[in-house]
Amino acid sequence: MGKKRKTLVLSERIEKSILLIRDQKVMLDSDLASLYGVETKDLTRAVRRNIDRFPGDFMFQLDKQEFEDLRRHFGTSSSWGGRRYPPYAFTEQGVAMLSSVLRSPRAVAVNIEIMRAFVRLRQLLASHADLARKLDALERKYDTQFKVVFDAIRRLMAPSPDKPRKKIGFHTKGEDNG
Repeated sequence: MGKKRKTLVLSERIEKSILLIRDQKVMLDSDLASLYGVETKDLTRAVRRNIDRFPGDFMFQLDKQEFEDLRRHFGTSSSWGGRRYPPYAFTEQGVAMLSSVLRSPRAVAVNIEIMRAFVRLRQLLASHADLARKLDALERKYDTQFKVVFDAIRRLMAPSPDKPRKKIGFHTKGEDNG
């Protein structure tokens, strides 16, 4: 598999691992461990040894309800079935901080791709927001234009009170043809 193909597969895998939890884009410890090629317990152990590097806006542990919702969403599988504790969720900043904790060449390469995936996601969300704004503007513009058209149609449909109406049909001599 070529380097470009390998990077593409890794990028797709990373993008599928980014979840929205507590209104934040995060990656779970098990997904990160898999990407880094380490055991989840080894990743969490390294994080706990350096816990001062991971404040609440960098990493948080899912509560029981979030964990259950996640399990229901993805279905119970062997990768989820053996966990005793809810997973840790890492924000973009937390993932970046992991690079200072996990220093293997693979961890560095994976971290670079993860940062790129977060940037692509941000760009995609921004382009969607821009598209929504443009659509709103078009809607307002066309609402105004259609109002003008409908007003013109209504004026054409309304009888004009100033002019007497001509009689329609066959007229005999002596009748007022108006």
